Amino acid sequence: MEKPLSGKKAIITGASAGIGRATALTLAKAGAALVLNARRGDRLDALAAEIAALGGSALPVAGDAGDAAAIDSLLDAALGWREGGKKVDIVIANAGRGLAGGILSSDESAWQGLYQVNVLGLARLLRRAGLYMAERKKGDIVAIGSVVGQNISPFSGFYGSSKFAVGAIAEALRREICASGVRVSLVRPGIVVSEFQDVAGYNEENFGKSVAQFGKLLEPQAIADGILWLLTLAPHVNVNEITIRPTGQPYP
Repeated sequence: MEKPLSGKKAIITGASAGIGRATALTLAKAGAALVLNARRGDRLDALAAEIAALGGSALPVAGDAGDAAAIDSLLDAALGWREGGKKVDIVIANAGRGLAGGILSSDESAWQGLYQVNVLGLARLLRRAGLYMAERKKGDIVAIGSVVGQNISPFSGFYGSSKFAVGAIAEALRREICASGVRVSLVRPGIVVSEFQDVAGYNEENFGKSVAQFGKLLEPQAIADGILWLLTLAPHVNVNEITIRPTGQPYP
């Protein structure tokens, strides 16, 4: 039986862990050829080998998703890769950094680096993908936002501001290119347990105790399943935004 994404090629940034890694494996099982991007090349190589063992195809392209030259190199590598045809059908802008704390309490020295990846890097990737897909008159772009980009939390306020920007950029792009047949979707995850929390500076005191009341939290696979659902809808159907929370998470 033909898989739903057979013959399609997808770029995934931030593919070395968490949501990106789960999405790569999910799309590979659905038949897509994957172009994997992250800074940690060793992890990308291991993921590509895992995908190959499942019968899929993956091209690891290490690089910083906040760097304009790296984004250009990623797209060039994807278009030049013969697997799945010399084209790109799907771009998933997942790479991002977290940061604990609000405007007063977060580490100000981390602000610029956060926006470089979460906002400017994502915007550049969406711009380049949007130009390419609009000319081709088809394609899917998925941007990973966050519930705290819609419901700003004082415990992650500066990070939330970056994800608020992601939502605005995704919607602005959708309005520019929807008439060309290109779909743009924003996925807003709730609390997903991964290494993201440790890297962002969350711990038992500023995170664990407050979310314990929510019960079972999400794993990255829940978000990957939502992304696959978006990509397998009929071409004339574009679900612009989805929010995926743990059932017990009332806010944000």
